[in-house]
Amino acid sequence: MRAAAAAAAARPLQFVKVLSWTLLVLILGFSLALSVVLSNYAERVLLEKQKQFALLLTENLSHQIYTRFTLPTIIGYGSIALSNKEQFARLDQVIRTTIHSFHVQDLRLYSLYDSQVVYALDPELVGAKDKAGAAVQRVRETGENHFEFFQRTPRLLALFLPDLKPGTMVLRGFAPVRAERKLMAGDEENPLMGILEFSQDVTEDYVTVLNFERLVIIFSLLTSLGLFGVIMVVIRRADRLNMERVSEKERLERELLQQEKLAGMGRMVAGVAHEIRNPLGIICSSAELVLKRARTENSPQLRILEALYDESKRLSRTVGDFLDYARPRQPRQDEVDLCRTLEQAAVFLEPECEKQGVVIERQCPPSLPMKGDRDLLYRAFYNLIANAMQAMEAQGGGRILVQGALDQDAVRVSVTDSGPGFPEDSLEQAKDPFFTTRDNGTGLGLAIVNSIVESHGGRLTLSNSPEGGARVDIAFPHR
Repeated sequence: MRAAAAAAAARPLQFVKVLSWTLLVLILGFSLALSVVLSNYAERVLLEKQKQFALLLTENLSHQIYTRFTLPTIIGYGSIALSNKEQFARLDQVIRTTIHSFHVQDLRLYSLYDSQVVYALDPELVGAKDKAGAAVQRVRETGENHFEFFQRTPRLLALFLPDLKPGTMVLRGFAPVRAERKLMAGDEENPLMGILEFSQDVTEDYVTVLNFERLVIIFSLLTSLGLFGVIMVVIRRADRLNMERVSEKERLERELLQQEKLAGMGRMVAGVAHEIRNPLGIICSSAELVLKRARTENSPQLRILEALYDESKRLSRTVGDFLDYARPRQPRQDEVDLCRTLEQAAVFLEPECEKQGVVIERQCPPSLPMKGDRDLLYRAFYNLIANAMQAMEAQGGGRILVQGALDQDAVRVSVTDSGPGFPEDSLEQAKDPFFTTRDNGTGLGLAIVNSIVESHGGRLTLSNSPEGGARVDIAFPHR
């Protein structure tokens, strides 16, 4: 039933955990999607800006060719013939000075009629007729500029590369070269003189875009992880509070079950004790009287009478234990020195311990004050020391360490023995009434001790010492 209750209590929390991980995935997905959108927008803006710069470059280059080469050449030579080395050198100088510092990797000037390369930065290409592509044909037909981008490294891979080689991102432009006025009578306005093709390295600007994309992605990831961390802190706190609530509920259920046991046992013991206690008292008194007379007369039945008396006393103590557990009294709130009470219990049991070869060691401050019932506390300590002594009967000796201490929030007492210790599988049941591992035990010793400790607002904990043996720790609230 407890397991089912714990599972039912944990189920909503499991849902919250699943929800938190789902939120993380959604946040990461949204952040990455937003990063991609921003990155694409930034890339489009940059590429559009590069196109505008390239357009200005082509316009300026067309203007420089016209003013510094075409007009002077026509005036000086009467016509343009690039096969003339002087004209070719003059055009080469104009073009190179114009494109200087613009990262132009390649530049070609095609003839308007047969698409032959009439000029190129690479002299080996001059005269080639198979270099013009579809873009050149399109510019010839439409008379409009055309731009293309070529990326040699995939974009996703480029994000993870620390540095990009020059030429990774190239802008290829195609533009018409026009005269700014009529060159001959009958020409149309701004006649077309040729087709210009150039390749410009825009890797540096592309790296700027990649850096921006990296910043956006890193910021998104850090923000998502930070938000997820806050959610996990809240969930863990809720988990801890939930477990505390479940533990408190289980504790209350155990206390309720214990009270029900006490109520049932109290009714049973009240009737049994009423029927047994008085006849048992008469038997004990009579056995004691007969035993004294037999000792005086040195009767041969002396051993039988001693056994009769001892068993009647043991039965009387058992009945007393039942009554004490079934009807616990409300403790008084007197000033009690726990160290003195511990010492009294140890001194009383010391002769019996010496017979068994058991040594009692004390570690207690001069004074350990608290509010409580001295008689009940004495009985609790007496039971603990007696239990420790009985646990070492079979091994013929041992050691009992009784400790007392005071810290900021509790008065602490511990009793440790060098016996076999508690069985690991019965630590939880050891404080339950009628649970015992001894043949002649009633199973009420630790139950009575636990009842006395709880009546004083304390807590009793059972464990096994790392050095071997059982350990009982008691913590009383420090008032």
